[in-house]
Amino acid sequence: MSEDEALTMHLQELRRGTVVLASLQLLRRPGYGYGLLEDLGRHGFAVDANTLYPLLRRLEKQGYLASEWNTDEARPRKFYRTSPAGSSLAEALIADWRSLTSAIESLTQEH
Repeated sequence: MSEDEALTMHLQELRRGTVVLASLQLLRRPGYGYGLLEDLGRHGFAVDANTLYPLLRRLEKQGYLASEWNTDEARPRKFYRTSPAGSSLAEALIADWRSLTSAIESLTQEH
C-alpha cells in the first residue's frame, strides 16, 4: 500500500463518524437525502450518496432518525428528521468530540 493510499484510508476512518454527527445536526430541520447530501458538501463533509443513503436507513432503524413520505409532489420523497434519541446522541457525540479535540490539542502543544 502506498503512502497516499494509507493516508486516504486513515482519513476515511477519521471522518466516518463525523458524517453521522453532521447528519444528526443538519436533520434537526427535516430534510430529504439529496438535500442533506448537498448540505453536507456545503459544510465541508464530502460524502458519497452510496454512503449516505445506507447511513440514513441505519440511523432510522436504530431510532435516531424519524421519517415520513411527502407525496404532495409528482415524485414522492422521504423526509428525515432527528428524533429525540438522535438529539441525545448528537449531544453526547459533540461532548466527546470537544474532549477529543482538547486532548489532541494538548498533544500537539507538547511537540
